[in-house]
This record gives sequence, C-alpha cells and structure tokens, in this order.
Amino acid sequence: MKTTILPYRAEDFSAVSELFCETISTVNAGDYSPLQCKAWIERSQGLLTRKDTLLRQRTLLAKRNALLVGFGSIDGNGYLDLLYVRKDFLRGGIASALCDELEKGFLSVETHASMTAKPFFETRGYATVCAQEIDCNGVALKNFVMRKRFPQ
Repeated sequence: MKTTILPYRAEDFSAVSELFCETISTVNAGDYSPLQCKAWIERSQGLLTRKDTLLRQRTLLAKRNALLVGFGSIDGNGYLDLLYVRKDFLRGGIASALCDELEKGFLSVETHASMTAKPFFETRGYATVCAQEIDCNGVALKNFVMRKRFPQ
C-alpha cells in the first residue's frame, strides 16, 4: 500500500489531534505510565495549544487510501517537533518517509525523542545528546535530546 505525503492544512487539525492522542495512549503506553500519558495529552490539550504551531512549522501528513496514518513537523531551525504514527501502521516506513521529507535542507536536525521513539531515531543516525526529565502538568516525563548532522 502506497503512502502519500501531503502538506498539513488547517482543516486537518481534528484528524491530527485524534491521531496524536490515540498514539500517546496506545503506542507510548508501553514506555510511560497511564498518569504520564494522561498528563502528556492534557498538557497539549489534544494539540489545541499547538494549533497555530502546526501551521507555522513545516507539518506533513502521511496518508494511505485517504486515512491519516501519521504526521510530523519541523521548525525553520531544524527542530523536529512532532512525529506520530497510527498504532496499526507502525514499522511500515511511515515515520521514515515523513522524516526523509522533513529533514531535507538542514545541516543538522534536533529532536526531543520519547523513550518509545528513541530507537527509531538511533537507526536514522541520531545521537543522544542527553536524557532529560520534563515537567508535564506536575508529572515527570523522560525523553532524550537527540541530534543528527548531515554531510555538506
């Protein structure tokens, strides 16, 4: 099945927000407690607090037969902000396809990878800069600052 990568539009917000919440509560639940997942979702209020950011950043959607199966975003400084894939489509090349497009044109890209996403980024050549704990509505969440440099 072919994955199509498309630019994000404001009218895609509802589907993106749903995928974001679903992925955290299912995929990330293997590495984070229910309390941590709940705080993660609530912090972003289902992405509502990030709605304008999705339009300002380069945000891309991955679709298969019109179904949203993933999305990702990067800012103009090379900070890969968001990368989420629908639970039933993991390990199918979707995150890689999104990253291939998002990373284009940068000399280096940095991300704050969840424990769940860290192995994926390692396979793409990202190095761990440091582990960190962020405060998410009073709940500590561990993630990793990771960076990838591209040949010039």
